[in-house]
Amino acid sequence: MPALASHRKPRTPRPHATAFGVTTAALASVTLLSGQSASAAPAAPAAPARPTVEEIRQKVDELYRQAGAATQEYNRAKEATDRQRREVDRILDDVARRTEAVNASRRALGSYAAAQYRAGAVGPTATLIFADSPQDYFDQTHLLDRLSARQHTAVAAYEAQRAAAAKQRARAARGLTELTASQKALGDSKRNVQRKLAEARTLLARLTAQEKARLAELERRREAEARRKAEERAKVEAAARAAAEAERERRERTRPAPTPDPATPPPSGASYEAKAAEAIAFARAQIGKPYVWGATGPNSYDCSGLTQAAWRAAGVDLPRTTWDQVEAGSRVTTAGLLPGDLVFFYDDISHVGLYIGDGKMIHAPKPGAYVREESIYSMPIHGGVRPA
Repeated sequence: MPALASHRKPRTPRPHATAFGVTTAALASVTLLSGQSASAAPAAPAAPARPTVEEIRQKVDELYRQAGAATQEYNRAKEATDRQRREVDRILDDVARRTEAVNASRRALGSYAAAQYRAGAVGPTATLIFADSPQDYFDQTHLLDRLSARQHTAVAAYEAQRAAAAKQRARAARGLTELTASQKALGDSKRNVQRKLAEARTLLARLTAQEKARLAELERRREAEARRKAEERAKVEAAARAAAEAERERRERTRPAPTPDPATPPPSGASYEAKAAEAIAFARAQIGKPYVWGATGPNSYDCSGLTQAAWRAAGVDLPRTTWDQVEAGSRVTTAGLLPGDLVFFYDDISHVGLYIGDGKMIHAPKPGAYVREESIYSMPIHGGVRPA
């Protein structure tokens, strides 16, 4: 037994076998990890970040501005619709009158034709024979000649009236087509305004109590900044008025008294200042009335409806929309604004107010607000217009 044992060699581990075992284990680990990664559920997408109060305020302001522009589109479409409806009604009334004239001409033609038929049923010889006297024969012949001349005139009138009536009916048809298109544009503008306002209300309704408080604070800061700018403007205007008054008094002291001329009539006609005062007085009387888009008074107004009504009270007719009102007078710079001037806002000229001096205006701001005095610096100024 010992001899046999001496021929046995001790078993030693083989290096390549060890390496194979490590590699296999590593591959198994990688495969396991890969399988786990593949079978794991994908991560849920991150929720979109909630907008800040500042971003919400900017979005709401933009929606109100867009609603203001859509309101002007509505006003323009409504004005066109009303104008076309009046024109169509006028044409239809004219068509009815012309149709009655055509019918009257037709009845006249019928009476002439009946008279001619009755007279033509008896020949000239028989007419002479059956006449009571030669004079009666000549009277009947003369009557037939006159009937024939009148018939020709009636035929010509009938043809002219029928052609005119047909022309007016064609105009009425075109007018009705245009009216239908205007009514569609009016409906589209109305829905656009309502959509913008609903979106703004939805954004505001989603605010938490803390966010609402933050939004109110931002509004207070913006209003305070606008008031500060208006106060600075008021000081400048007060200094300018004082300087102008001092200069006027100086000139009055140094100017010789004028000799009255009885042949020279007193000046007539209201000055711009007087008309502006009337417009401002009217606008001031509307303070507290609600903004309603498309409204022109007397119980509610939109921005251009208020300025139009105010200047109408002073005897000046302004167009309906801000886009037309900005062209209805002479342009003035912001520094050159006088009480009564119109102040327009935003690049799209979608808002207007009535300047009352000292950097302030009276305007109908937006849905949910009321006619009020406010600094002209509460919105981006586009420019000013002097309407009279």
